Amino acid sequence: MSKRKTLAAVLLSLALVLGGSVTWLFGTNDKAVAQQVDVWKSASCGCCGGWVDYMKKEGFKLSVQNTEEMDAVKAKHGVPEALASCHTATIDGYVIEGHVPAQDIRRLLSERPKARGLSAPGMPQDAPGMDGNTGQPYQVYLFRDDGTREVFARH
Repeated sequence: MSKRKTLAAVLLSLALVLGGSVTWLFGTNDKAVAQQVDVWKSASCGCCGGWVDYMKKEGFKLSVQNTEEMDAVKAKHGVPEALASCHTATIDGYVIEGHVPAQDIRRLLSERPKARGLSAPGMPQDAPGMDGNTGQPYQVYLFRDDGTREVFARH
């Protein structure tokens, strides 16, 4: 093998080792991987559009469908009435109901619990996509097919 080919092989090996070490030490950028989110919302809901814009800025790829049949969408995806909000989304087999922060969705996808999905019920004023700056805390719930739920995150 020529010196040039040997040097190229050594440099390539070194780059692969160093690149893997950097990823191992510092992790990967979650925003770098665009994941598909399918969203159903009312065309007249401004805060839903705010959440869609927020999720795009967080690096997610969104497909948005406007519908006036939100009750049917929620029923189809198994969203309990007590956890309902203004829009419904799905990602990688999970349901996302309402203004759930991107960090909670990333955690859900990382941990992969046996669950139907996450919900930020109602209209939490300080949640992503809302215009509030009230300092009011809100909770995100993990909900399951059997009707049980638990607090997944506090904000």
